Amino acid sequence: MGDTTLSRRGFLRAGGATAAGAAVLGVAGCGGGSGSGKTTLTWWDYLSGSAARALEQQLKRYEELHPGVSIQRRAVPFEQFKQTLLRGASAGELPDIVLIDNPDHQSFAELGILEDLTARVSTWGQADAYFDGPWRSTMWEGKNYGIPDASDCLTLWFNEEVLRSAGLDPPGNWDELNAAARELTDNDRYGFAVSAIKSEEGTFQWLPFLWQTGADLANIAGEGGQAALGLWVDMVQKGWMSQGILNWDQEAVKDEFANGKAAMMVNGPWQIPVLKEEAPNLKWNVVPLPKQEQEASILGGENRAIIKGSPNVDLAWDLLTWSQKPDVLKEYLTTAALLTSRQDIAEDTHWSGDPILSTFVEQLRVARPRAYGPKYPEMSSAIQVAIQAAVSGQSSVTDALNQTQQKITPLLPK
Repeated sequence: MGDTTLSRRGFLRAGGATAAGAAVLGVAGCGGGSGSGKTTLTWWDYLSGSAARALEQQLKRYEELHPGVSIQRRAVPFEQFKQTLLRGASAGELPDIVLIDNPDHQSFAELGILEDLTARVSTWGQADAYFDGPWRSTMWEGKNYGIPDASDCLTLWFNEEVLRSAGLDPPGNWDELNAAARELTDNDRYGFAVSAIKSEEGTFQWLPFLWQTGADLANIAGEGGQAALGLWVDMVQKGWMSQGILNWDQEAVKDEFANGKAAMMVNGPWQIPVLKEEAPNLKWNVVPLPKQEQEASILGGENRAIIKGSPNVDLAWDLLTWSQKPDVLKEYLTTAALLTSRQDIAEDTHWSGDPILSTFVEQLRVARPRAYGPKYPEMSSAIQVAIQAAVSGQSSVTDALNQTQQKITPLLPK
């Protein structure tokens, strides 16, 4: 979840995408006979660590249940994954199945790389079993191009001992967040920490604050957007949050929190095992992100999709739907230490019986996908520029967001 989600950068910058897109329509996958009388399914992903081990275990289990099937998995480093897919599309050399970072799903669907699964999903009849955010991330122009895999989101983390010493409860709204950040700032400890780095991580952390105001990208320069960006700017100016957030990725934010340099932070569930290992004596807990007008978090994670033109669509679909059976899915997710995208599985005591995991699952109910169409990476870049300019003091919040609005508006889906 952490190393597969949080270093994510934009997709389809400038040229190249159009040329690749022109070449992908009707592209055939690489699956076929294996020379041993078996049908070979090819699979590409970027997972590593426990997630990769859990996936390997799942695919092996499918092979054991289907002796006539062989699955060839290829792991590509995350930073190379999208370009590898585009090059494969141009060359007509793609797998049958692909695991996709969910904010990139609409881009690949728009390019014609992914198989339209709408009719199959309708017959399958399990779309309603999923949380709304993960399911919407698989959609493009009213059609379905995949199934959610695992999901993650953001919550507010807090140092229990520091809050207890200050006589504070975890903040539940922005007023309480400001008050807590002020009270918890002391000498070399800041009250609050976020990632405002000029990358997708900065956008990932800021968008929930925008959505909590009731605003969205279509009116980002309005009252809500100014309140959301102004919240961060004010905290930095008042010394409750370090200006170092402009250079901190989410790993760095975790380090500040683990080292006692920040009393509260925004981060995701991939940090749970990390903090337990790196800071075993740190007493921490999580609560939903403080709300303003409404609750909101942001969706991270992956989806599974079938490549358009694969010669093994039926078999690939069978593997995808088999992988979503409750017992199969639970084994995969618990082995990988991931959150489920399915509401019914979330009721299992593995998640519902754990106070930390259950909080993240509750946040998934209000977690929104970055489902803004294939131009989202350009929109994200514009948001990053605004955050950097306003937090650094190089621009006012109003001017920064007005410039961002001008860039974003023409990019939004019609």
